[in-house]
Amino acid sequence: MAETDPRLAVDFCGLHFATPLVLLSGCVGFGEEYTRVQGFSNRDAGGVCLKGTTGTQRLGNAPHRVYETPDGMLNAIGLQNPGVDAVVDDILPTLDFAETRFIANVSGSTVEEYIAVTRRFDDSPIDAIEINISCPNVKEGGVAFGNDPDMSARVVAACRGVTDKPLITKLSPNQTDIAENARRCIDAGSDAFAVINTLMGMAIDIEARRPHIGNNQGGLSGPAIKPIALLKVHQVYQVTKEHGIPIIGQGGVTTPDDAIEFLLAGAAAVGVGTALFYDPLVLPKINRGIVDYLDRHGLASVGEVTGALQLNTAKPTPLCGC
Repeated sequence: MAETDPRLAVDFCGLHFATPLVLLSGCVGFGEEYTRVQGFSNRDAGGVCLKGTTGTQRLGNAPHRVYETPDGMLNAIGLQNPGVDAVVDDILPTLDFAETRFIANVSGSTVEEYIAVTRRFDDSPIDAIEINISCPNVKEGGVAFGNDPDMSARVVAACRGVTDKPLITKLSPNQTDIAENARRCIDAGSDAFAVINTLMGMAIDIEARRPHIGNNQGGLSGPAIKPIALLKVHQVYQVTKEHGIPIIGQGGVTTPDDAIEFLLAGAAAVGVGTALFYDPLVLPKINRGIVDYLDRHGLASVGEVTGALQLNTAKPTPLCGC
């Protein structure tokens, strides 16, 4: 079967991923939501990113929290979670770490909260820690940590200081220079990157003259953002390849071709999220498609696809569409 084909295996920060596919944070709860779907298996995924976790319990945003858009989805859940102690004490013991690798997602409103949550996960069986730096910094007027390279590096360095587990920094596309942010995070101690987080968007009810999302704006995911995500992965890869730092490429992956595009752009693993909401069994289909690609091109492993993009010789113009 494609999902167990040894050519799909990936070494990610010293962790064995049976396949390059990763279930993205916020899309599978704390690893238990999709296990209730008949035919689903965590073994189809190399890793599972758990839902964003904060220092204490959060109830999340007022509804509506999710709204479907053309080729995408807006969401503003508001980091609803039971708090890190409940996750470590009550949820992690229920997960089967023999099936796949589990990655915690750390979120916070202050650097101190990031430190506290990371330290708690460090003293747990979790395999790796993803830092969600797209959270607003309450001490800096609500500016997202991930949109400022200085603040991004500060959070990464703070988390690095309290854990030896692999640190994956989840980069926001809502910033001026994602490559420079990646450089700063590498210097601060990031072991890997997840590229990209959602883009900020809005949808409006024209009859009510109000936003559909209760939070007014939300994160846009799904196929609509894939071209942007591919470019961001390519840009970050130009920084990470010399350091051997792997990337989880994500944003609109629904087919094997989508996953292969991200691998070619420089991703070592590929995140699947929004697609799970309408096809919970999409992972084995993507895995089979990747194996077919390896067969067609005579490749011995999926690692040979990573970064194999051959750019056209023409230089891109400063402005698009002109």
